[in-house]
Amino acid sequence: MSFIHIRPNWQLPEKIATPEAAYFNRRRFLKNLAGVGLGIAATSCYGRPLTAQGTEVLDDTFGEPLTNFTPNPAFADAGWPLTEQRFASRYNNFYEFGLTKNIWENAQNLPTDPWKLEVSGLVKNPTTYDLDDLYTKFPLEERIYRFRCVEAWAMVVPWLGFPMAKLLEAVEPTSDAKYVRFESFYDEKITGGPSISFSNLPWPYHEGLRIEEMANELAFFAVGIYGRTIPKQHGAPIRMVLPWKYGFKGGKSIVKIEFLAEQPSTYWNTIAPNEYKFEANVEPDVPHPRWSQNEERMVGEGEAWNWVKRDTVIYNGYGDYVAALYA
Repeated sequence: MSFIHIRPNWQLPEKIATPEAAYFNRRRFLKNLAGVGLGIAATSCYGRPLTAQGTEVLDDTFGEPLTNFTPNPAFADAGWPLTEQRFASRYNNFYEFGLTKNIWENAQNLPTDPWKLEVSGLVKNPTTYDLDDLYTKFPLEERIYRFRCVEAWAMVVPWLGFPMAKLLEAVEPTSDAKYVRFESFYDEKITGGPSISFSNLPWPYHEGLRIEEMANELAFFAVGIYGRTIPKQHGAPIRMVLPWKYGFKGGKSIVKIEFLAEQPSTYWNTIAPNEYKFEANVEPDVPHPRWSQNEERMVGEGEAWNWVKRDTVIYNGYGDYVAALYA
C-alpha cells in the first residue's frame, strides 16, 4: 500500500507558537439523562472561565515524558499558534466521565495499565497490542494538527503517535474489508458519567471509518501530546485523531478495532442521525440543525464567548489531503 504526499496549500511558514507555559436529539438525550438539563451546545460549552489558577494538580495529569519520537516536518505548523496545554487538557469532552468540559479530574479514574488493544475481523493478521506495544511497535512522530469540535470550538494540538496506515500494513485487511469499527473502554462501575443512569445510551462509545479514510495520510493514532504520554482526559492510552473531521469522530481510549464488510453504527449517529453524520467532515456551509458552523472559537484564557473567533475552513483546512475521498 503506497501513499502520495501532497503538500497542502494552507500550510504557512513556521510561526512562533504560543508557549506551553503561557450536541443528536436533545429531547431523547435529556430523557435518558433523567432530566439533568445540561445541553452539550449550551451549558457545557460555556462553563467557568479558563485561567491559570489551580493548574498544579492538573499538571500532575500530563503523563510521562516521551523521547522516542521525531517531529514530522510536513505537520510542523498548523498555521495557527499552539493551544497551551493548561487550556487544552482542562477543556475536554469525555461523556463517560461527565457532561461538562471540566472532566479532567473524574477521568483520572480511567485504568490504563494493563491495556489491551484487540485488532480483529477481516484481516490476515489479527493482533492484540499491549501498553508497551503502543509506544514501541511503530515509529512515533509528532504532528501539529488543528482540532475542530462540532460545538464550534477549536484547538491546535501537538499529537504524538503513528499513522493509522502503519497498523493497516501490519494487520493486512482482506479485500472484503470496507469499513473499520473502533470501540472505546467502558466499565459502568468506572465510566458511569455523572450520578445518573447512562443505561439507555449506546455504550460503549464506538466510531467507524471507511477503510480509505483510515488509510489516508492524515489519519493518526495518538499515544502522546505535548511531548508526554497522553493524559486520561484526552483518551489515554490511545485515541483516534482525524483532523478533517469533527472531534467526536476521534474515539478515545480504544480497546477494539474491527474490520468489517458493512458500515458499522457509531455512537452519536445512532442517537441522532439527523444531527451527527457518519462521515462528520468539517463543512462550514453545512450547519448543525441548531447552530452555524461558519465560525469557531479558539480555546484560550478567559470566558468562552470572548475567545478569538476564526472562519471555519472546509475539511478544517486539510482539503488537499482528503477532498478526493468525497468527490
